[in-house]
Amino acid sequence: MLELGITFSYTQLLIDAEIVKMIKRVLQGMAVNDETLAVEVIKSVGAGGNYLNQKHTKRYMHTEQSRVKLIDRRMRDRWQEKGSKGMADRAREEAIALLKNYKPQPLDPAVSKKLRDLVAAADEELAGSSK
Repeated sequence: MLELGITFSYTQLLIDAEIVKMIKRVLQGMAVNDETLAVEVIKSVGAGGNYLNQKHTKRYMHTEQSRVKLIDRRMRDRWQEKGSKGMADRAREEAIALLKNYKPQPLDPAVSKKLRDLVAAADEELAGSSK
């Protein structure tokens, strides 16, 4: 139990964040109307036609499909050509890059003071209750 509270996997955190992002996108739902159903595109391309090269398909693919960084959606042969990295490998690399390069914005001085005051008040309360 002690280890559970003091160890942390940045790799798993990034994987979990990616999954949450995908779930949020699904929960947003999709608009269903003539435009999103591509009724006119279907009529013009016809049965058996190529919809993938249509502007409509490209436009909606970028807004309707979740945009992920850690999941590789390439076909297997292309994935293998690029090194066969799994999601955990990419998440680990991303975590390392974030830890090396992230520059946090300093807290607003008023927010920082409020946090210090809250901690001081909690410390005083704990000290008072232990007597």
